[in-house]
Amino acid sequence: MPMPEKGQPFTYAQYMMLDEDVRYEVIDGQVFNMSPAPTPKHQAVQRELLVEFATYLRGKECTVFGAPIDVCLAERDDPEQIREWVEPDLVVVCDKSKIREKRIVGVPDLVVEIISKSTVRKDKIVKFHRYERAGVKEYWIVDPVNETIDVYVLEEGRFRHQGMYVRDDTIPVRMFPGFAIELKNVFSEEE
Repeated sequence: MPMPEKGQPFTYAQYMMLDEDVRYEVIDGQVFNMSPAPTPKHQAVQRELLVEFATYLRGKECTVFGAPIDVCLAERDDPEQIREWVEPDLVVVCDKSKIREKRIVGVPDLVVEIISKSTVRKDKIVKFHRYERAGVKEYWIVDPVNETIDVYVLEEGRFRHQGMYVRDDTIPVRMFPGFAIELKNVFSEEE
């Protein structure tokens, strides 16, 4: 099935009919191609963050997912009506009713995006504002090249910058008091 003509709505149902190796995000009506594949450094950082969150959340109410996973920010679960979805690098979901067989439906509690040259504008502007409007409680923007993480927390409907953390820092996860991640483990030199 081909992509719809420019200006035509693209539904999640149409997306699900594409080849499995074709990946897109649709944000505010704009279609974003998910290629090229992430770099080894990007994948290493994602893996280490996933390990940290998965280990902490084991046996708890919340769960973590790593890309690729489709997240439909709307609360409805009718693929014919869904016209917007994203594929974050990592999401934490605390409401199990949002977890469906093939996707997350509804707003995740925490989202992590790992930037690259091809995604920096989308992650720092387009997705930043979309996640803010959706009500994501905590948003991390990870720069694997400069080994930094910017943390934003939703306060009164707006993201507030809580800090920039570097390789030698320990980053507190605001959603989970007492949980912190040593970034030297995330930005390891083994890659």
